[in-house]
Amino acid sequence: MAMIVRMGKWGRQTGWTVLVALCMWGQSMHTLAASVRIRFSHVVASQTPKGLAVERFKTTLEQRSQGRITVDIHPSAQLYNDREEMQALRLGAVEMLAPSLSKFGRMGFPEFEIFDLPFLFDSQDDVRRLTQGRLGQRLLERLGRQQMVGLGYLDNGFKHMSGRKPLLWPGDYAGVRMRVQSSLVIAAQMQALGAVPVVLDFSETRRALAAGVVDGTENPVSNFWTQGMADVQSDLTLSQHAYLGYAVVVGQPFWDSLAEADRQLIRQALNEALSYGNSIAAAENERALAALRASAKTRIHQLSPAQREALRQATAPAYGALARRIGSEWVEAAQQAAHKR
Repeated sequence: MAMIVRMGKWGRQTGWTVLVALCMWGQSMHTLAASVRIRFSHVVASQTPKGLAVERFKTTLEQRSQGRITVDIHPSAQLYNDREEMQALRLGAVEMLAPSLSKFGRMGFPEFEIFDLPFLFDSQDDVRRLTQGRLGQRLLERLGRQQMVGLGYLDNGFKHMSGRKPLLWPGDYAGVRMRVQSSLVIAAQMQALGAVPVVLDFSETRRALAAGVVDGTENPVSNFWTQGMADVQSDLTLSQHAYLGYAVVVGQPFWDSLAEADRQLIRQALNEALSYGNSIAAAENERALAALRASAKTRIHQLSPAQREALRQATAPAYGALARRIGSEWVEAAQQAAHKR
């Protein structure tokens, strides 16, 4: 038997009011649930290739989501330095990072240190063959072991040596205290040259150079210029001895909380931003080099073929050291991927 409930005029009006209120509340809750905030922290200046790429990501994603997804950018280690940012990602204090590839080694992913091998890459095309091929994808997939999703690679460029004197031959490095990232490959490279590697956060490097805590460092020219290192380094050698790049990562719990449509939006916006950042990296480094030359603050040296070959041979032991730690197959795969023609 059906049960019939009759309402008077007041009851009907109250019912409609409640129904409308519930609908509005439901729509409001849906809107709140659909809004996404991404805190993106990084340690370099906004005018570097990475900084510009992250800005492009923000603009594209916010436009395409009509402001529903927002990106808060915190450059120049405003929130977290090199040592802190990974922990911040794990704790959910930020959603996205773009750490240098070297940082993953100390997190339990030593395979990423293949990117630090000296003189592995002769050109940006060599880098692309590795990052855009199967080996590059395998590396990103491994990040899932520590609740991270690797979304892609971003260039900064090739690194060059700087110091308080010209660094042209292996003998010039004897006893020189060189700031390095926390990478066993980079440390082995410096030790092979006779230098003393000193691990420091990027945000602390300029102060350490100014105070004489370290004598020199290695950086792409864009970092060297935007960080004001020209004021504290008398000489820059255009050694192009190794590559500096980044992996853009997002925390797995945050990623899993997103709707599939939002994940696609983020991936598309990021892929376009990475393509843009990679396309301007060389130009930004050239622009920085031109500005550095115009400033006349630092003497700039170009390696001769003989000097470059001497440095290549001197740093070769770094390959064997890495192969012993991670297995020769990773090193050989990197060499094959980079130089496959």
